[in-house]
Amino acid sequence: MAEFDFRKSSFSGGNAGQECVEVATNIPGTVAVRDSKDPEGPTLRFRPSAWAAFRDGLVRGEFGA
Repeated sequence: MAEFDFRKSSFSGGNAGQECVEVATNIPGTVAVRDSKDPEGPTLRFRPSAWAAFRDGLVRGEFGA
């Protein structure tokens, strides 16, 4: 099985210790998400359509601050 190629979110700050999300989209049909501070920890996997709906909801402010 291919490995995920994670990249840090463009919204993550550059300072160590900040909340950072890494996303991988290199595996067809899967978007993988993990905490950059814990790369050996759990990885969440979503269908691309579910990830897009979540991302769009964030942009629209559907989830409280």
